[in-house]
Amino acid sequence: MKKPLLSICIATYNRAESIGETLGSIIPQLDDDVELLVVDGASTDNTEEVVRQFTQKESRVRYVRLSVKGGVDHDYDKSVEFARGEFCWLFTDDDLLRPGAITAVKIAIKEGHGLIVVNAEVRDRKLATILQHQRIIMQDNKVYSPNEMEGLFIDALNYLSFIGAVVIRRSIWLNRERVSYFGTEFIHVGVIFQKPLRETVLIVAESYISIRYGNSQWTPRRFDISVFKWPKLVWSFEHISIQAKRCIIRQEPWRRLRTLIIERGRGSYTKQHYNEYFSMLSVSRLWKISAWLISLFPIKVLASFLACYCQLIRPKELIRIYDFKSNG
Repeated sequence: MKKPLLSICIATYNRAESIGETLGSIIPQLDDDVELLVVDGASTDNTEEVVRQFTQKESRVRYVRLSVKGGVDHDYDKSVEFARGEFCWLFTDDDLLRPGAITAVKIAIKEGHGLIVVNAEVRDRKLATILQHQRIIMQDNKVYSPNEMEGLFIDALNYLSFIGAVVIRRSIWLNRERVSYFGTEFIHVGVIFQKPLRETVLIVAESYISIRYGNSQWTPRRFDISVFKWPKLVWSFEHISIQAKRCIIRQEPWRRLRTLIIERGRGSYTKQHYNEYFSMLSVSRLWKISAWLISLFPIKVLASFLACYCQLIRPKELIRIYDFKSNG
């Protein structure tokens, strides 16, 4: 079998209910230049049974089951190691590829880009209704030269919290530091932005991915990830300016009570989080009392208020506030 141009790499864990639909959206687009690789982090449901139904019918689909769950960063890294393609599309296990996606990516690869970012639409959990037509609002494809990494950072980083957008040259991935990003939940962001890339980057304007809204597996860890891990990662890139980082997120967003209000409305900030993160902090007494009261505020009331606020005053913020798209 010849070496494929593209490996679609899916790291999965306990996604038996959705991964079949994901694979079903990809397989009709496969050709001899493309393989589909599923790396299973030791699922305890019947994910393996679902995937093997596809491997039995399609030789271009491979399944690798790990002996233990390594976490999203470790398992995606393993998927790139196991891949055979020149490029790897780090796709998610519950979203869908829209028709024409692989053809568009292959064209972009042949144009010589080292990294391709594929735009997405957002649909409801049942994928029946479009909630947002484009995650990155743009009319045409955009190319970034190696000296325009900061522009890419500002334009695309928030969207790149979603790993399914990333198509990267396999040699770039393997030649960069990865282990230090295990546990961040966003290894791909670390690989991309740890130092300037030497090749051009393309953002594909067309939405070739359908994201399943509100289906994150790490909701119980959302507060730690979105308020601590994500900002820490964003602010770790020394070659990116402070001004650019501020365009993405504050260095310590938890200091703003507005952040805690939003997280409470999401249901991700609780009294337990207050006790763990803030009860022993050396901050003003007023701030601590406010943070404690927010942690006790009825979630349904606050969620309803935030939803009304977004719908009536800032409708474009609704998805941004309520869905920090994860990779697990």
